Amino acid sequence: MALTLRRVYHIAVFSWYAFIVKCLAAKDGEELPPGIFVYGGPWKYLTFLNLLLQMTFFGLAAVNDLQPGKKSDSALIKCKDLLFSVFAFPVGMFVVLLFWAIFAYDRELVYPATIDTFFPPWINHAMHTFVLPVLLGEVLLQPHIYPQRKNALAALGVVGLSYLFWIVWVYLSVGIWVYPLLGLFSTAGLVGFFFFNMSVVTLLYMLGDKLNSHVWSKDMKKMTQGK
Repeated sequence: MALTLRRVYHIAVFSWYAFIVKCLAAKDGEELPPGIFVYGGPWKYLTFLNLLLQMTFFGLAAVNDLQPGKKSDSALIKCKDLLFSVFAFPVGMFVVLLFWAIFAYDRELVYPATIDTFFPPWINHAMHTFVLPVLLGEVLLQPHIYPQRKNALAALGVVGLSYLFWIVWVYLSVGIWVYPLLGLFSTAGLVGFFFFNMSVVTLLYMLGDKLNSHVWSKDMKKMTQGK
């Protein structure tokens, strides 16, 4: 029963994310509203990258569900757990929390009103709201093996720096910040904002670890003793 539920959940969520990505891809070629610029395409937006990340994870999870005989130390399961624990959960939660925090303060700094004519509200919520309950559902659905914290945080740091370099490159190339908010900061302010964001992502990683341990404490003990 539990395996069937996981299969249905993972396949449904993967299909949902694939549908959203397809809807976004279908926008290619349409006239862009003010607030969206062509350079870098959707690849410059963390929201889009997160959608691909979530779709990849749930796709791997669905494939794993279709091979129930695999051992807990198999490469596929290790890859799936690593992807969820280190990237999908903290990055997905970060996108939701930071987006709506800035949106509540001044939406023009992150999602100008002109974009509403391009993306209907349901797509906005698909990208920036539903990610959170879907991730919490995954936490409740099955346990995940977390790597050593120092290794996980090092990987998060590398990914964070890579994205920072990417958006700085976009700015240096076209003179426009990916997010209008970034134009309000000085160089020192940008550095501080980056470290603040990385601190939030780190806390979200630890939150995921705590939730996983709390919900699946008995199962985790069995998995550890079985090794």
